Amino acid sequence: MIEATYRNWINQPDLEDSLRQELETMTEEAKQDAFYRSLEFGTGGMRGVIGAGINRMNIYTIRKANYGFGSYLRDKWNDDVTRGVVIAHDNRHMSVAFARESASVLATFGIKTYLFDALRPTPELSFAVRHLNAIGGIVITASHNPPKYNGYKIYDEDGCQLVPALADQVIARVDAVDDIFAIPTIRYDDCVEQGFVQTIGAAIDDAYLAMVDTVQLRPDVKKTLDIVFTPLHGTSATIGVRALEQNGFHVIPVTEQMVADPDFSTVKSPNPENKEAFEYAIRYGKEHQADILIATDPDADRLGVAVWHDGEYKLLTGNQTGAIMVDYILRTRQEQGTLPQHGMVYNTIVTSDLGAVIAKSFGMNVKSTLTGFKFIGEQAKRIEDTDTEFLFGYEESYGYVVKDFVRDKDSIQALLLISEIANLGKQSGKTLWDYLMFVYEQYGYYVEDLVNIVLEGQVGEQKIQAILAHFRDHKPNRLGESAVVAVEDYLIGERYEGDHNQPLDLPPSNVLKFFLADGSWFVLRPSGTEPKLKIYIGVTADSLAAARTRNQQIKDQVQAIIDTI
Repeated sequence: MIEATYRNWINQPDLEDSLRQELETMTEEAKQDAFYRSLEFGTGGMRGVIGAGINRMNIYTIRKANYGFGSYLRDKWNDDVTRGVVIAHDNRHMSVAFARESASVLATFGIKTYLFDALRPTPELSFAVRHLNAIGGIVITASHNPPKYNGYKIYDEDGCQLVPALADQVIARVDAVDDIFAIPTIRYDDCVEQGFVQTIGAAIDDAYLAMVDTVQLRPDVKKTLDIVFTPLHGTSATIGVRALEQNGFHVIPVTEQMVADPDFSTVKSPNPENKEAFEYAIRYGKEHQADILIATDPDADRLGVAVWHDGEYKLLTGNQTGAIMVDYILRTRQEQGTLPQHGMVYNTIVTSDLGAVIAKSFGMNVKSTLTGFKFIGEQAKRIEDTDTEFLFGYEESYGYVVKDFVRDKDSIQALLLISEIANLGKQSGKTLWDYLMFVYEQYGYYVEDLVNIVLEGQVGEQKIQAILAHFRDHKPNRLGESAVVAVEDYLIGERYEGDHNQPLDLPPSNVLKFFLADGSWFVLRPSGTEPKLKIYIGVTADSLAAARTRNQQIKDQVQAIIDTI
């Protein structure tokens, strides 16, 4: 099967020259990985290595994805497809080409596209879909993956990534394509001439930033904060600086990383979750004595923050930043008398419990979703036009949305709000780290961790499934001295606690969560976009040192089980 598919590709007379050259020099191992399966939609859409093959990102797999999306939109919207689809892209290799190929396929369904004139943040795409009354959206991005990757994410008419029930309809149409090389397209230049493509840009920026400004709760406080900012070569280079500067903040850009470099040549990984991504920012921070450092990932949906405290820059985790923002929003609105009677804070099943504890202490409701911001966007839609107010949504992986005019995580909203919090603290000689310690003192010391086990290729995928099957079939009764008191199996949709089973009100997902008697928990989850098994750990204790010790114990104990599989 693999060899036959490979031969079909290499024998195509009109195959792109670069792909043909790659196929001609492909090793057997590379051929196996490129053709053993088709790229799949995961929690973050379709993402893969750029190159030749059905398991790669190239113009043919992009056409196939768009054929499925176009067919789905045509069936759902009929004549309303004239409302169009918004397309944005990041700075990666092939992003412009993939964006244009998307427009070329959708045009064959009579679907107009609004294509940004240059790279733009993912959250701005989400905003633009509703702003332009479009029926959907597309972002060409691989987020914070290494340079060899690119990806494709699809959005509904609310600017929310398609949830599984809808994505399955697209996937069914994608899988029904018999000949990937026979998908009809209209030349991009002809699409433009025929009015199927409309270029958008500055007007959307202005409208989006006007909404971003509204996340501030104390906009009139004098700005004395010094901020080092880096987009890590990505899409927020212009708009991120503008969001801060137009609100009076002093921004020191990391010059080398303001360049839209698809090779991310100044960083090992363009991921603000990693301290290594802050190497240049730390250098700038020390030189300019900056109060905080802010980094966004390449498509600007994730935000990382480091704060100068006790002679060093301390990097906040996504859980810590989220908890600070939850507390600040609710505490400030309570002081201002604007806290709603019915308010919702959203997180995910792998997010720290701290934000939920804070929200409940203010009388607000909390709902946890599966991992993937589309599920938070889906929940935001459900309370639209009700007496319940959306207050905040976040996940541990550095994604936040303050106001739901964006239905995806939004680093631009987050960078403005976290800067406001840091600036206000500076007025009284306090840092964001001081704020975090205040939150811990109020609610308990919560420490979380994430272990990524990289398992690549077909063999790696099989290993991930074997690990999950082992934990599902041989559930541990205890970890060290603490008993396992409950297990949630999101694939089966059941919570097991003693002799009692309880259904879970969440879509199926191959994820397991184990709850321990001491209040700790851990989760096993395969990444939806990368060849990784993710292990999430959460603990709480009466001191930071005790919480960190317990966290390490659980990590070691879970790893010991995995080593036997």
